[in-house]
Amino acid sequence: MSFKQLILRNLKKNIKNYYLYVFALIFSVALYFSFVTLQYDPAMDAASGSIKGEAAMRTASVMLIVIVTVFLIYANNLFIKRRSKEIGLFQLVGMTKGNIFQVLSLENIMLYFGSMFVGIFLGFASSKLIMMILLKLIGIDEVAELRFSSEALVQTVIVFGAIYLLIMLMNGLYIKRQRLLTLFHATSISEEKRHKVSVVEIIIGLLGLGLIVFGYYLSTQLFNGNFKMMEQMFTVMLIILASVILGTYFFYKGSIRFIFHVIRKKNNGYLSIYKVLSLSSIMFRMRSNSFLLTVITTVSALAIGLMALSYISYYSAEKSAEESVPNHFSIPNVERATQFTNELEENDIEFSRVEFDILSVNADYREIMVGQEELKAEYEMVTGPMVVVSDALVEGIDVTKDDSVFVNSNKAMDAFLTFEPGKFTLAGKEHVFELNFKGVKDKRIIPLWLSNGGFPVAVVDNEVYQQLEKDKDDKIQGEYPVYVGVDIIDNGELERANEIFHELDLGKWAAHESRLDNFQHNKQFMGLTMFISGFLGLAFLITSGCILYFKQMDEGEEEKGNYTILRKVGFTRADLLNGIKVKQIFNFGIPLVVGLCHSYFAVKSGWFFFGTEMWTPMIIVMVFYTLLYSVFGILSVLYYKKIIREAL
Repeated sequence: MSFKQLILRNLKKNIKNYYLYVFALIFSVALYFSFVTLQYDPAMDAASGSIKGEAAMRTASVMLIVIVTVFLIYANNLFIKRRSKEIGLFQLVGMTKGNIFQVLSLENIMLYFGSMFVGIFLGFASSKLIMMILLKLIGIDEVAELRFSSEALVQTVIVFGAIYLLIMLMNGLYIKRQRLLTLFHATSISEEKRHKVSVVEIIIGLLGLGLIVFGYYLSTQLFNGNFKMMEQMFTVMLIILASVILGTYFFYKGSIRFIFHVIRKKNNGYLSIYKVLSLSSIMFRMRSNSFLLTVITTVSALAIGLMALSYISYYSAEKSAEESVPNHFSIPNVERATQFTNELEENDIEFSRVEFDILSVNADYREIMVGQEELKAEYEMVTGPMVVVSDALVEGIDVTKDDSVFVNSNKAMDAFLTFEPGKFTLAGKEHVFELNFKGVKDKRIIPLWLSNGGFPVAVVDNEVYQQLEKDKDDKIQGEYPVYVGVDIIDNGELERANEIFHELDLGKWAAHESRLDNFQHNKQFMGLTMFISGFLGLAFLITSGCILYFKQMDEGEEEKGNYTILRKVGFTRADLLNGIKVKQIFNFGIPLVVGLCHSYFAVKSGWFFFGTEMWTPMIIVMVFYTLLYSVFGILSVLYYKKIIREAL
């Protein structure tokens, strides 16, 4: 038999085992080619100027290369070990290691580069759709066209060609280092099946659960006022990260085996066929795969968390714009505001206008601050300056001369600065007013930047305000002494009003803002972020799912003899298949559930920095990820079904 015939026969024989690997390779190439094509697409110019779209896509393509490279190397190592007996047989019939390497290299060339060019074609065919999705997300009015980029083709071939050379290098080293006897036992090496759980394993299992719970607890305390200094917060973040990752490793190393051992003890050692095929198998294999599962779980949690946070920001873009710019137009200059409103009147656009002075006074709020012992110890008085407004200008709020409420607060600032009812003082140059703090109202009256970077605004009685205004200290007044907010009555005329805002070139002045512009900027930035995180998350989902599937293929082949025995003693295909289904629920479900829990606590601890709504976006992302992940569990069940059918 010639080399050519041998290569073709081997390729035909092994292609049925490589179909998911080929699919993942095609998908990875298509995704990468699409990313690179977007970088060279003229339609991206509209995004590149304002949100650095090209730079973001380049960064994403580099991260995608890392994900794909790790996956392809791992999958290749898994498959070459499965073919170790075949390599050993080649040596027995007289082939040299060089000949064997040549056969494998030629097989891989056909398989790898064939898949690569199919992926390039699919990436080209889908590039227009991907561009349309991106432009829709970022809200840019550009026409997406189907373009073939020669630069993208060259870059893709170079990248995946380099990955191929790396894979061949590792194959060559593997063949060179293995001895003949070792090759025939490479796939039969498995974890020692010890039925007795040691004391060390129990300790590791309990420690793993404890570390995870401890990390979750610290994440809930991170932004609740207990840690105010940046050094403290950074240290706590590192502790959370180390605790959760180490706890996850110990969880797979000992907790799973310990928990399932308790279940077995509860059943007095008598297990049904379903539990034998699921619990027992996982007890002995989860421990040996603990490092791999820890990596998959951690990166899954990271992918889900980033996708959830980016979607939270995108989902909250409009609400965030309302919080940043409480009126449709913010113009802290009476003359320019009047010029704008005159133009609105000439164009018959109805509007409402609010105008008030921005008064800053020194405030001692030491007594109403929660925590902040470090600041209280360092300063005699914790002072502002703080913006003060009259209750006569704030709709729905009326306070007495002795009371005050805070408005214009935001969740991000609340995470670092929390207040409780008590007394605080507002001081002019000569007089000091002691007031009772009655709480924080969820109301926005001025842009965040006008209130000292998002610090709350104190609403006081009009009489107190007038006295503070007469006694104000000119040295602490801000750059903008007045605020003018303009709202358009009919939302249908808002775009025309925004055009007038730009025709007057008011945007060139600092602090002159349009809520619509703010919303569009948020939508563009977060749309691109969500697009990139979504596709990278999808790439990792496909690769990690394939890795777990490949592991199940290996386990299935190794356990095929057990299924033959079970069939001979009378168990039906349905009995075995039901046990396999339970096993796959655990195999794929445990890393998924742990990853979802990690991502939930990560998102929950700081989601308010990214948007105004957590639950809906986070649940949508988690459900979508879970559904796609479940596909690989279903494929594993189908593969085991074939093994069971062939077992007898």
